[in-house]
Amino acid sequence: MSNPERTYVDPSINMETEAYWNGTKEGKLLLKKCCSCGETHFYPRAICPYCFSSETEWYEASGKGKIYSYSIMRRAQIPYVMAYVTLDEGITMMTNIVESDFDSVAVDKAVEVTFRKTEGDHSLPVFRLV
Repeated sequence: MSNPERTYVDPSINMETEAYWNGTKEGKLLLKKCCSCGETHFYPRAICPYCFSSETEWYEASGKGKIYSYSIMRRAQIPYVMAYVTLDEGITMMTNIVESDFDSVAVDKAVEVTFRKTEGDHSLPVFRLV
């Protein structure tokens, strides 16, 4: 079974995340990198969680990664796959796996980012099997 279309709720946007959500509207997955220690971090925030520097910058991620963990919600009104994906850039993010057969989803499977429109004017990054 694959994912039928779901409705995605609009994100809560603030000053620290506005650039991230503007990027998703354009089909870009943006991440923050610290200019002091070089670490990439997610979720978007102004202060590096590793060294507490405020010298951070945005960059476009590859959008490629692997499934770290997942759960298939088969009993939901519209079944879906919730997963943690570790991007090639090293960060792990919670997401949904879409456009993929549920029985093909597995830990360490390669995925790539795609975007789904929300109820409003935004887009949400989700992933599909490669």
